[in-house]
Amino acid sequence: MAKSMKEQAEEVKKKFKGLGPVKIIILIIMIIGTICAYVFYDYIFGEKSVFKEPITDLGFINAIWGAIPKLIQAIQAVTVILVIATLIVIVVNKVLVKNQREITVANLIRSIIKWLTVIILIITVLAIWGVDTTALITGAGVITLIVGLGMQSLIADVVAGLFIVFENEFNVGDIITINDFRGEVVSIGIRTTKLVALGNVKIFNNSDIRGVLNQSADLSTAKTLIDIEYGESLDRVETIIKEKLSGIEIVGKIGDISYDGVAALGASGVTLQFTCKCLENDIYGVGRELNKQLKLMFDENGINIPFNQLVVHSADEDKKSDKHNKS
Repeated sequence: MAKSMKEQAEEVKKKFKGLGPVKIIILIIMIIGTICAYVFYDYIFGEKSVFKEPITDLGFINAIWGAIPKLIQAIQAVTVILVIATLIVIVVNKVLVKNQREITVANLIRSIIKWLTVIILIITVLAIWGVDTTALITGAGVITLIVGLGMQSLIADVVAGLFIVFENEFNVGDIITINDFRGEVVSIGIRTTKLVALGNVKIFNNSDIRGVLNQSADLSTAKTLIDIEYGESLDRVETIIKEKLSGIEIVGKIGDISYDGVAALGASGVTLQFTCKCLENDIYGVGRELNKQLKLMFDENGINIPFNQLVVHSADEDKKSDKHNKS
């Protein structure tokens, strides 16, 4: 059963807010430490810094002691970046959880923020420790270009993922069919899309997704075909259907059950068609219950459902028949 919109929204909120007690405590300690470092700036980084004077005769210990200001600066930078990223996530959490599309966009933004935060943290910390980040970024750009030429499929996945989200082709919670696999969309990432059905998770690269059938875009139709014997009066059967059909209650159906008329004249009976509207994730359950209720209705009103009929001719009977016709 697919999750309701409220459950999906709550799940997204938990993902955004679920830093965990330990992580929250660590972040609070880092914030307090950062504030204290700014308050006692002169004693840590300024002319009065206690870290400028050696504390022992050992050069190794003195080097570690002198590096503490850079370590504190790195912690300050990490704290500020994490706080900003957390605030952005909280804003996204408050704004983008009203419908399936917004939940999908929120998940994508969360993924992008995670990767951007990691990259910014690495560059900032290296800059604090004296690494030439300009050369690093330039070199990374060249490396990215070289690697990108050999990773065109990855780039195609990312671009396709962005188009899927912003063109609103499908969203988290929708029931879709991709390459004959039908399932509920549980995740749309910048590289892959995940579908789940009967406990199985199918992962598609975004660039490989073609010809998607979105079965949640509108209400679905559960259909039942049921036969009656040729000997039954069709007028009588349709009169009973008209009287009794509205009284059938099925969990999951939306609106009334519709009798669509004679669908086919089969080998053993007349095929009648019944349909009703429902959500795509309820279509199989509604269809099974519709079969059951129609069978019960037919039994209660003496409407016979035919068995398959098979006419068998033997060679001897055919010869006797020929002789009789000649005589």
